[in-house]
Amino acid sequence: MSFFAVRWAWANRFWPKGHAACRAGYRVLFSRADRLLKILVRSRADNSFDRELRGFITPDLVVVDDFALKKLSSQATSDFYDLLIERHTRSSTIITSDRSVEEWMAVFDEPMLGQSALDRFCHCAHQFVIEGESYRKRMAPGSASKIAPKAMT
Repeated sequence: MSFFAVRWAWANRFWPKGHAACRAGYRVLFSRADRLLKILVRSRADNSFDRELRGFITPDLVVVDDFALKKLSSQATSDFYDLLIERHTRSSTIITSDRSVEEWMAVFDEPMLGQSALDRFCHCAHQFVIEGESYRKRMAPGSASKIAPKAMT
């Protein structure tokens, strides 16, 4: 199975990948990283963690948007570790982030869990670096450079 690490990406550049996977019959889940981790943290309070985690493990493709925007708590680090470990070698994961993969370790509260998760995730990852003007800025009202994005293959 392929894992994808994406750096400096805009999620709407990767939605077509998710749509294409859906059209091909794959189960796809898209979630912002903060929302995904909040759901897992809250699920511990009502003892539904295993069910919620399964919901993030079973799709063929999970797209996690805006990872590493802020430092993760100890519980969020553990939950993200559980997610990556369970998805490892089973199915594909796309992570978008404004930070380089080298900066991700600083986000984890538990360095050992972070290192273990990233080792598994990154060893077979394809990293796409998208640099340039922000897509949102370019598409903002009044912007002079409203050029349609190139299709990704």
